[in-house]
Amino acid sequence: MYLSRRAFVSTLAGGLAATSSGRAWQPPDQTPAPRAIQTVLGPVLPETVGPTLIHEHLLVDFIGAAAVRRSRYDADQVFARALPFLEQARAQGLHTLVECTPAWLGRDPALLRRLSQASGVAIVTNTGFYGAADDKFVPADAYKESAVELSLGWIGEAKDGIEGTGIRPGFMKIGVDAGRLSDIDAKLVRAAALTHQATGLRIHSHTGDGVAAVAQLDLLGSLGVPAGAFVWVHAQNEKDRDVHVAAARRGAWVEFDGVSDESLDEHVSLVLHMRAQGLLDRVLVSHDAGWYHVGEPNGGAFRPFTTMFERFLPRLRRAGLSAAEKRQLIVENPRGVLVPMEATRAHRLRPHLSPVAVPARVPAGGRAIARK
Repeated sequence: MYLSRRAFVSTLAGGLAATSSGRAWQPPDQTPAPRAIQTVLGPVLPETVGPTLIHEHLLVDFIGAAAVRRSRYDADQVFARALPFLEQARAQGLHTLVECTPAWLGRDPALLRRLSQASGVAIVTNTGFYGAADDKFVPADAYKESAVELSLGWIGEAKDGIEGTGIRPGFMKIGVDAGRLSDIDAKLVRAAALTHQATGLRIHSHTGDGVAAVAQLDLLGSLGVPAGAFVWVHAQNEKDRDVHVAAARRGAWVEFDGVSDESLDEHVSLVLHMRAQGLLDRVLVSHDAGWYHVGEPNGGAFRPFTTMFERFLPRLRRAGLSAAEKRQLIVENPRGVLVPMEATRAHRLRPHLSPVAVPARVPAGGRAIARK
């Protein structure tokens, strides 16, 4: 049974007051939610999820929250442009692609559903707001709303689906700038904490540097959120590797995305360093590639999703990683981070579990829902 909006706000506000005053907030006993991975075609059993790219993009619009709208692109053109890249990656062994474009930056779950159906690649989308890039992509209302109010919107998407599509997010995507957290960035982290505690979804945060990563981990910890709920996105941008190690030892996930032909040596070195510290089980790797760039002719340059399979993983094998360690990086770790943690607050979700492993390949059809 779900709480009313008023009752839930009261519960969350009470929890915040308790943690901020130093008293431990005790959530009520509840039956745990099923541990399903949510894709754009519905929830799937974790054990059916194979090789996964944890951070990629299919569509991005950088115009900013004040001007972004679906009428700025033709969904059919985006579909035709992106589909071959998904098919190419699937032929290389890709099972699941985690699409990290957040709301107000071009997130289009209906389009992702079409692409998943046509390509046979499972796709995971997100909820949350992106506060990096000097907050260009934060909607105006977010400055007026409290963290509790923001979290209600994100929890609503996890419960009921995004924008009437019925498609539920499989993770949260937020973003913060480098250095100390600004007021709006801290609010987004607090909202993410509340959403995590209500849904179990993990927090993937575009993070400017190690200072910002530590600040987020400290704030989340003060709110009772374990470090294992936090994914440090773009961790390779922090050059002090001791900070990577410290975050992983706290339990956070450390994501080295940006894998490309030009970065192979650096990314191999980053992975090997974490392995030498006994922390390979906290490492995530991906390209941060794609995408159809709204506003550029035919979407601009689209970087493929195949470097991982064609060059990076073979390079790691030659550097000494075993087949089991390779599987840990590309299957076990992403699977582990996509499985929701147990919700600790009253507003739990109970998704219907489906045994479907990979969406069946079907003819492309239908149109993305337009919103202006």
